[in-house]
Amino acid sequence: MLDEIGGCRALSFQLEWLSTDDAGRSEDRPLHGAWTMDTQFQNALLIHNPNAGSGGNARRRLIDEARHFLSQNGIQAELAETTGPGHATEIAQKATRDGRELVIACGGDGTLNEVVNGLATAQNGHRVPLALLPGGTANILAKELNLPWDIPGAAKHLLNADVHEIALGLAKPLEQPEKARYFLSVSGCGPDGMIVYSVDLGLKARVGILAYWWQGAREVLRYTFPRFRVRTGNRQMEATLVVVGRTKNYGGPFKITDQADLFEDQFEVMALTTQSGLKYLSYLPTLWMGNLRKEEDVHFWKADTLVCEPLDANPVYVQVDGEPLARLPVEFSIVPKALKLLVPRGKVASTIVSSLKP
Repeated sequence: MLDEIGGCRALSFQLEWLSTDDAGRSEDRPLHGAWTMDTQFQNALLIHNPNAGSGGNARRRLIDEARHFLSQNGIQAELAETTGPGHATEIAQKATRDGRELVIACGGDGTLNEVVNGLATAQNGHRVPLALLPGGTANILAKELNLPWDIPGAAKHLLNADVHEIALGLAKPLEQPEKARYFLSVSGCGPDGMIVYSVDLGLKARVGILAYWWQGAREVLRYTFPRFRVRTGNRQMEATLVVVGRTKNYGGPFKITDQADLFEDQFEVMALTTQSGLKYLSYLPTLWMGNLRKEEDVHFWKADTLVCEPLDANPVYVQVDGEPLARLPVEFSIVPKALKLLVPRGKVASTIVSSLKP
């Protein structure tokens, strides 16, 4: 019997999400204590960023198909489309004031981050659960939840899902605290922050994630990899890159913080200490093979708070969920039970089982 699992509301269960019917067939059952889609969510709002990923009329047809499917199953999802940066946050905040029962985000990681920041900062005590229909470039959360990338297929998964309370990361620029942002998946300081700041948005719109690869290749040749200080608990070190992970997935095919757990109240942190661009390139094959932990000058640990601060006047940039935040110094902290997230049934249980394996 498990009494608490990473702050989620799926409490006190005994691996009972699978049962058999009278004919002996296996069928999904909800985790004890979790909210289920079977009994809720008629008044939903679907927030769509038409500029995320490939977009266009083809995406709109897929969204209409998904909305029709949800409507047939009792979920009326009104469509609200964003018109520019920050609009998804405003729409999500209004959804909490309007008493919506569910918010569905359809877009990329940036759109999802905006929606998360709108829902997690609700001031009226009405916290609306969040669901995802992936429609962006990297779709980190979709990978983490094993959601299909086709929108109608992902919509079908929403009918076999439970709501869990999860922690969020909070990144607060210490010299500009008003820019503090929640993040759901990953934040980073150093070269990945510089890549996010420098990426050509027009190129990103045309070629998707390949724009980040192109910008990364350029940064290897010109970035100076300045060191900065990392402080957490009794640990202090100097690094040139820090990845603060809430999810195992990072971007593209890579998993960096592969022992992070979305359902725990902790980050997994990865730090690199080398200042050599060639050394960074040498890590790519081992990262691809999942052996980064075996490399020298690579450090991993778990934490619920950390501070990254500059050592000199060289700017070090920070990104959250693939969006630019600010320069160092930045404090990262875990905010428990900050978001209600709709999770495909069995995902939490499979995460627990895999974590118990030797």
